[in-house]
Amino acid sequence: MKLSKKAEYSLRALTAMGREREGTNFSIQDLSRSERIPLKFLEQILLALKNGGLLRSKRGVGGGYQLAVSPKQITLGEVVTLVDGPFDPIPCVNAAGKPTMKCECGINGGCALGQTFAGLRDEVARWLSERTVAQIIEKERQRETVSFDI
Repeated sequence: MKLSKKAEYSLRALTAMGREREGTNFSIQDLSRSERIPLKFLEQILLALKNGGLLRSKRGVGGGYQLAVSPKQITLGEVVTLVDGPFDPIPCVNAAGKPTMKCECGINGGCALGQTFAGLRDEVARWLSERTVAQIIEKERQRETVSFDI
């Protein structure tokens, strides 16, 4: 399993925004440059995050994007689902546990493979929902305080 670039860039942008004080406006150009995210791609990402309620925008001089939600409230699962959709490792997971729904294999309730991967889907969703952007920022701060001076 690998996160899409869109999900990775979304999390990087939110982390960068979360580092700053609440209410800080971020221009797309500055965020693109500082986080090394392609400008056109970042425009699409920020719009999706805004439409998802995680960001708000302000037009004009001094405008840009800012967090609409505290980094403590933004889960990795929310971001990944918002930009990539639900994590379904194989199509058959959608039928798992639904007796009236057939999986790709034609089995009502999902085949054994789909049911097994539904467990993975649920574990990944749980793990992502327990991690926040604030925790990423805290890990960065912990790393910065480590000194290797002798």
